Amino acid sequence: MSEPLRVLRRVFGYDSFRGEQQEIVDHVTGGGDALVLMPTGAGKSLCYQIPALVRDGVGVVVSPLIALMQDQVDALRALGVRAGFLNSTQYPGQRRAVESAYAAGELDLLYLAPERLSLEATWRLLDRGTVSLFAIDEAHCVVQWGHDFRPDYLALSVLHERWPTVPRIALTATATEATRKEIATRLDLTAARHFVASFDRPNIQYRIAPKQEPKRQLLELLRAEHAGDAGIVYCLSRASVERTAAHLVEHGIGALPYHAGLDSGTRASHQARFLREDGAVMVATIAFGMGIDKPDVRFVAHLDLPKSVEGYYQETGRAGRDGLPATAWLAYGLADVVQQRKLIENSDGDLAHQRRQAAHLDAMLALCETVECRRVQLLAYFGQPSAACGNCDTCLSPPESWDGAVAAQKLLSAVLRLHRERRQRFGAGQVIDILLGKKTAKVMQHDHHELTVFGVGEELNESEWRGVVRQLLAQRLLTVEGDYGTLVLTDASGEVLGGRRDVRLRREPKRAPKAARIAKQGAPADLPAQAEPVFEQLRAWRAGVAKEQGVPAYVIFHDSTLRAIATAAPATLEALSGISGVGETKLARHGQQVLDTVRAAAAGS
Repeated sequence: MSEPLRVLRRVFGYDSFRGEQQEIVDHVTGGGDALVLMPTGAGKSLCYQIPALVRDGVGVVVSPLIALMQDQVDALRALGVRAGFLNSTQYPGQRRAVESAYAAGELDLLYLAPERLSLEATWRLLDRGTVSLFAIDEAHCVVQWGHDFRPDYLALSVLHERWPTVPRIALTATATEATRKEIATRLDLTAARHFVASFDRPNIQYRIAPKQEPKRQLLELLRAEHAGDAGIVYCLSRASVERTAAHLVEHGIGALPYHAGLDSGTRASHQARFLREDGAVMVATIAFGMGIDKPDVRFVAHLDLPKSVEGYYQETGRAGRDGLPATAWLAYGLADVVQQRKLIENSDGDLAHQRRQAAHLDAMLALCETVECRRVQLLAYFGQPSAACGNCDTCLSPPESWDGAVAAQKLLSAVLRLHRERRQRFGAGQVIDILLGKKTAKVMQHDHHELTVFGVGEELNESEWRGVVRQLLAQRLLTVEGDYGTLVLTDASGEVLGGRRDVRLRREPKRAPKAARIAKQGAPADLPAQAEPVFEQLRAWRAGVAKEQGVPAYVIFHDSTLRAIATAAPATLEALSGISGVGETKLARHGQQVLDTVRAAAAGS
């Protein structure tokens, strides 16, 4: 057995590496530089933790996640790994103790915020010890227009200049080929070996629903499919976060708000509760979630349209890190498209930046409007071919596509006539009222009932017309302008009006997807009947230990490990040691208590 494999078994309790982990570990252990793209939950951290434990010296991990460093270090210490961190949250005495431990060679891993590596004092500290490797986590932060951009990352090319013989490994959960090239250039990793794992997370069920009453839809999702489950709900604005969290709390769901407008103490408290409490739901802006290592997040819901496929993929990837079934649910409507187009139009970036943002949005809209498998579309964005997955809404309840050319001509003609004949521009609501022949006060005020297009669209209802507008915006056959989201024709509109371009539109299924019911049948989360009470008692024991130690429950054991223990019902420490996730340190610390709990649960049943 190789030394990395021995460390994997002894420290982490796993018998074998997954996917490309073995190749990455061997490459970095041998002194090679690496750029690793691996989805959330696929085990990126092992790719630098094991080489750090095998090589001489201390592995230095550069991470922007100051608020999570304590939890990351606690999780490693629970495994018997000597880990520490240095950041701005510590008192001087705490920092000196960690610095002394590093210089004395009493650490295996040291976590640093990127801004500390711009300090000469940090360089001198690192020179006092031996650095075994540099790991640059969340490497997408280096991309200039990345949604989590941290300027301090741009200075990390200094690592290779100052310590040219120390291997570097940069890791991120998601990046297109263009982003990957930019990461490599900015971090001076163009000569490094690139490892690109599969982006597929087959345990996640992707579903995108027409937005009607999003808070009600969310509540139905949680009650019907995720009662008592931990999850994350993403909203675009702080106000929406507050309203949504309050709505869930009113209906008996333990929800917590998280956004940049809250003071740091409240954010830290809510994050700690989310990590430590079973079934907590975090309602947040995208400021929350990067680096969250909670394995039992069973759903990620979006109440607003994400700005890019990369952002959406990374956010949904926080669900189901344990490999058990999880849901990625998005409510999406016409107002989302209008809002995102306006945000791009009013952004501070130059024209090139606005074009990049528009391209990101177009890709996100294509994912929302596809009639094909969501997963195929999602993976294709990252350059990975795949087949229909059978575990997304379009596979489980396939939508119809229909010839929307005539409907598109009617709508575009209404927009054209308003502009040409009346020199007026209106939003979608007024245009749809005209097509439906509604004599509203606004229609009558502007004499829009006299237009030749008045009442020509009665074959569709209001919801269906809003779908047509949304899809024409997605296909760039229509656009919006100004603060009020007025509809405006594009250069491509003339091709539709002239009958020179086909328009295929998506028709939503009449019935709700049966996705959740199908996903739960034979799911790996299911336990044999006799194991269920054992699992629940193990969870109760784990909760007590975690509370006593002040750490998240998963630091003690993951749910997947407890399920395996409950199913196998080991009677000896030797048998327990053979279960995945039970390393030497955890066996020594908790083994007898686990056996006693299993025995008591069996006797009680």
